Amino acid sequence: MVFKRLLGSLGVGGPTVDTVLDPGAARPGGALTGQVLLEGGQADFDIEHITLELVARVEAEHDEGESEGLVAFERFTVGGGFRLAAGQRHSVPFTVTLPWETPVTELYGQHLGVVLGVRTELAVAGARDKGDLDPLDVAPLPAQEAILEAFGQLGFGFRSADLEYGRIAGTGQRLPFYQEIELTPAPQYAHQIDEIEVTFLADPGGVEVVLEAGKRGGLLSGGHDALTRFTVGHHDSRDWNAEVDGWVRQLIEQRAAAGHHGAPYAGSGHLDHHDHGGHHRSGPGMGTAVAAGAAGLAVGVAGGMVAAEVVDEIGDFFEGDEEDEG
Repeated sequence: MVFKRLLGSLGVGGPTVDTVLDPGAARPGGALTGQVLLEGGQADFDIEHITLELVARVEAEHDEGESEGLVAFERFTVGGGFRLAAGQRHSVPFTVTLPWETPVTELYGQHLGVVLGVRTELAVAGARDKGDLDPLDVAPLPAQEAILEAFGQLGFGFRSADLEYGRIAGTGQRLPFYQEIELTPAPQYAHQIDEIEVTFLADPGGVEVVLEAGKRGGLLSGGHDALTRFTVGHHDSRDWNAEVDGWVRQLIEQRAAAGHHGAPYAGSGHLDHHDHGGHHRSGPGMGTAVAAGAAGLAVGVAGGMVAAEVVDEIGDFFEGDEEDEG
């Protein structure tokens, strides 16, 4: 899916830009490769710089409710300082490194509903134009995949995934937003919790796993759900099913203790939204449903229908963004 536009700031006859990412999903902390294809316009132009900007569709809570929009979270200058002759075609290959906290958009090839993109900015003769926007696919790191697989093996199901604007206090979070992967409870825990939300905060040394559990209408009121954190190495070899089950049991025990004392669990930190207006949103989001089963969270997608719907939404969102800027 590629969106190519005339360089609007220069009007008719300006150069065009088309960014093509290499096939396959990237990974957090890994390389993103591709090339920026330029085609000269009706005159010669000096290309001052070519910049790639990583953007994400992020939800934010505020006093009036919720809203969403594109948030830029990284920029790379990949070329510039040359003259593009009229009608000339020029390719600028690039290799950039994604931030370790880059959200995951797919699991076992199935889209989760998270929208990331690469936007290309071309600066010519003092004018700038964001003339190309392409979807970015990101697969989980091995440790992230192993943990999600373990949740699936234990009977948890995928409900939704989104990006929330704000910070989780007490963590090493660097980006201005975090990803929540919301899971339905395994049958053995359904009477104690309604959901578990998983957040991964990766860095070069490993992955911080933030778990939050809540039960609507239970002992805890909104904002008092239990939250705890665990740290794993990128290449840890563990009995992940036993490890994750232990995490869930500890989380439920902490939640019960917090409810018994009428206060939130204050051990590992709490969600700290920029609006300071209460707890984060929970819900089915796009309605993406991936049934849990013996082979993990990605089992049970009917005929690829969910993935196709997500791809359509990504395209609509990017096209809407292009129109807004035009």
